[in-house]
Amino acid sequence: MKTLTLGYSPCPNDTFIFYALVHGKIDAGDLRFKEILEDVEALNQMAINASLDITKVSYHAFDYLRKNYCLLRSGSAMGKGCGPLIVAREDCEIKDLKGKKIAIPGRLTTAYLLLQLYDASLIIEEDIKVMPFYKIMDAVKNGEVDAGLIIHESRFTYPAYGLKKVIDLGEWWEKETGLPLPLGGVIAKRSLGNDLIRKIEGLLRESVKYAMSYRNEPMTYIKMHSQELSADVIEKHINLYVNDYSIDIGEDGMRAVEELFRRAEERGIINL
Repeated sequence: MKTLTLGYSPCPNDTFIFYALVHGKIDAGDLRFKEILEDVEALNQMAINASLDITKVSYHAFDYLRKNYCLLRSGSAMGKGCGPLIVAREDCEIKDLKGKKIAIPGRLTTAYLLLQLYDASLIIEEDIKVMPFYKIMDAVKNGEVDAGLIIHESRFTYPAYGLKKVIDLGEWWEKETGLPLPLGGVIAKRSLGNDLIRKIEGLLRESVKYAMSYRNEPMTYIKMHSQELSADVIEKHINLYVNDYSIDIGEDGMRAVEELFRRAEERGIINL
């Protein structure tokens, strides 16, 4: 029996996708998967240290990981209408945030890369505050920061905090490129070898399809880990972030990843 470490976030889309894989609902042969649930930025850092066999990471982080990891075609969080938002306590324009304190969910998140691509002049290093994604809305509401870059289920719950949307960076990306937004993907260590990597990719695809076919079955597991317990919010979250790109990234998905990296390289944010 071979056990592989598998990292993913406690967010509903990830626990939904990986449920069947880690609960023995599909035949994995002699493979077993040890789940490690962490915030996406923590997973990015763990992958930088090559401490996980397989893990979900931000596409931004993947650029720094390609020497040791390869991208799997299944398991991605990608699509349209699913981008990160910048929110504030009062109605304002994004240009009004220059020189203001902005909370972000991590420097290697795709959300932060999108903010840099949109307008790097907004980013003044001493005004950027990194914190776990689920703390950002409270930080904005309480005046700890002036604005927040929010991801995951925060997209659905920020109005309950009395916050206002400043900009939808996913909407901006789609207008700019006409492509889906690549938020996060699943990567595997190259040292596992091509045969095992392809097997893992196939199992992950089966896991996604299983969850799609038996949508209610993973709900107890999802609620056990989710920051948001509302069944309605969980359902919206899964519907938005789990789609055909989660089964297979497809050609337009690959073009979207390449375009994200091309723009980041052009701006000098990453080096390919």
